[in-house]
Amino acid sequence: MLSQESLQQIDREIAKYPPDQKQSAAMSALRIAQVEKGWLSKETIAFVADYLQMPAIAVYEVASFYNMYDLQPVGRHKITVCTNLPCALSGGVHAAEYIKQKLGIDFNETTPDGKFTLKEGECMGACGDAPVLLHNNHTMCSWMTTEKIDQLLADLGSK
Repeated sequence: MLSQESLQQIDREIAKYPPDQKQSAAMSALRIAQVEKGWLSKETIAFVADYLQMPAIAVYEVASFYNMYDLQPVGRHKITVCTNLPCALSGGVHAAEYIKQKLGIDFNETTPDGKFTLKEGECMGACGDAPVLLHNNHTMCSWMTTEKIDQLLADLGSK
């Protein structure tokens, strides 16, 4: 279900814990699986659970609790805009509205070509860098003016 490379990455995460605590690697294993698959289907979650020798429901509870895990397909470029109060006061809402207008989608929607999904996020811990957004859960983008948003969308759209 997962590539050998992903399984090796999960094994490295498992090795960080005592042998009888494999389940402690659940969050890392889900992240690795999502990077490979693009999102976490019930089958992928069940595979991760089996690999970690855990009940599938326990892994699903982790995946459904944290918003960085996608339980439905998303675009190749998931953009999460922080609209929590500090970011909202510093342009986060404007940035989100601008991206909605540019992409022609709302929060929790994907462009028809499957390239972009837009999400609304809570605090990303970079309030002083507002407005901020996160690309594919891994790349933080700070001080996002309309010009910087245009450049980011152009760069990502070409990939």
